Amino acid sequence: MIVQMFTVGKFLTNCYVVGCEQTKEAIIIDPGFDDHFEAEKIFKFIDENALTLKFIVNTHGHPDHTCGNEMVKERFNVSILIHEYDAHTLGEEGKKIAEFLGFENSSPPADMLLHDEDLVKFGRTTLKVMHTPGHSRGGISLLGEKEVFTGDTLFASSIGRTDFPESSELDMRSSLKKLANLPNHLVVYPGHGPTTTIGEEKRGNPFLQL
Repeated sequence: MIVQMFTVGKFLTNCYVVGCEQTKEAIIIDPGFDDHFEAEKIFKFIDENALTLKFIVNTHGHPDHTCGNEMVKERFNVSILIHEYDAHTLGEEGKKIAEFLGFENSSPPADMLLHDEDLVKFGRTTLKVMHTPGHSRGGISLLGEKEVFTGDTLFASSIGRTDFPESSELDMRSSLKKLANLPNHLVVYPGHGPTTTIGEEKRGNPFLQL
């Protein structure tokens, strides 16, 4: 699997281009860039590696993870995927949220709604949707064979905030237990900050000592 991380936007969001090495089909996870300069760096990577973008996947609906959706959709003519419970944070309602938080761009409405245990397939690669609410009601993680993209649920030595509208400490605890049950060797690609592993977080993340 090809995984390239770009840290973008004023909240230093991790945007990932994830591709199938055999077929070069790919997805982009959380395009949180708010200007065309950042977007073009990512588009250049996609073009130079001859990747065919299939989907935009948002781990949740906060604008620092979705404000680049429109730029990607316009450039590659691909669908936007998000969990059904966060779909309302895109489109017109999402535009109001983005403007309130000072973002210049916002996302069009979702094209496809995701649910727990859905499969996102590109080439010979499959990522399984894990509904991991807490930071947002529709937060998801994306589980592969050797990796998991955890959005703003799990970070290295920390977790996502639960003091936002539609956040839930109770849901977060449940989601963290679900992630803690995954194999130790899985590489964790979080929505912010450095990569880690499930094993490292079970040993050292105080929020996983449940």
